[in-house]
Amino acid sequence: MDDSIPTTQVDVAIVGAGPIGLCFANALSRQGVSSMLIDRQPRSAMADPGNDGREIALTRASQQILDRLGVWSGIDPAERARMRAAKVFDGQSLFAMEIAPGATRDDPLGCLVPNRVIRRAAYGALQPEAPGAGDILWRDEREIVRFQANEAAVDIELGSGERIQASLLVAADSRFSTTRRAMGIPARTYQHGEQMLVCRMHHDEPHDQTAWEWFGYGQTLALLPVDTHCSSLVLTLSPEAMAQQLALSDAAFDADITRRFEDRLGAMRRIAEPHCYPLVSVYAERFVGHRQALIGDAAVGMHPVTAHGFNLGLQGLARLAELIGGARQQGRDIASPALLRRYQREQRLATGPLFAATLAIVGLYTDDRPPARLLRKAVLRAGETAWPIRRLIAGHLTRSAS
Repeated sequence: MDDSIPTTQVDVAIVGAGPIGLCFANALSRQGVSSMLIDRQPRSAMADPGNDGREIALTRASQQILDRLGVWSGIDPAERARMRAAKVFDGQSLFAMEIAPGATRDDPLGCLVPNRVIRRAAYGALQPEAPGAGDILWRDEREIVRFQANEAAVDIELGSGERIQASLLVAADSRFSTTRRAMGIPARTYQHGEQMLVCRMHHDEPHDQTAWEWFGYGQTLALLPVDTHCSSLVLTLSPEAMAQQLALSDAAFDADITRRFEDRLGAMRRIAEPHCYPLVSVYAERFVGHRQALIGDAAVGMHPVTAHGFNLGLQGLARLAELIGGARQQGRDIASPALLRRYQREQRLATGPLFAATLAIVGLYTDDRPPARLLRKAVLRAGETAWPIRRLIAGHLTRSAS
């Protein structure tokens, strides 16, 4: 690096200004810790993100974290779809295991908010006029070309030539994180060999504010309740089958989806353009390095079947921000090995069992061989009759943030 170029000093440099990166910068500012957001996209794309078709299921704990960050108030109540319960189906059986929050069926299990709405609100909460917003340094349309962690700081150079010195470098740049690779942190990547299609559908019959997870044969279907007669469809197929699906005319697409759901919600009609994504799960072998840390999908990229990826990301950033804030208040190093080890230990305990369980569920319920079909039906029946299992799952979804 050229020593003649001025260096910008900041406490934490964050790569990735998606909703997790934005919320992390927000949480740090409320702890009196300065941060810089570095992202390839322009600020205009952060302020008004396009529709990617995804709906995010938010637990009560996540809603509380977003509320503390001033993000929840920036989400129009009309964009918050109440989710009363969830049903899990297998094959062509009409039987379903229902997951609801305890004895009161009217208590919401959570709510669904479009991803673009969360991103827009997270960006808005960082603007100078927002209540409680701190000073955030922005480096949009930029990327890191090199960095080096030493004993006291991380020296960073951007493609523009600007030099930055931070106490901590944090990767929040997706499950395909280039920053994680540059840190030399390996990750276990699970290619599920399927693609996921998402789009909103109108249906004749109401969904009773209930999400559906339907493990069919050769496909997995999900419906996330948006409005009384509107749901977000999630369809997973092989790449070959998905290509055929996307090639259908509008009328043929509607008829096909109605058929796939066996007319259980009446005629279905697409009301938004579909979006398609590869299904890949990622779990980093380490969440930290020397003055380096991973948050969000860069640390844990969950399979969407349990709808917990964003929730775990929020819990992780809140955990790391609290540790950093505590160290700052006590005059200690905000990126000490002990602090980062504690973050890693707590976040792995919070994510590891659920990640492993999710992979097991995906493996069992996408295996169409006869022995697996029998086992999955037995597991579904056991989950319905053993009320503690359903209560445990519902409790995980509805618990409050500490």
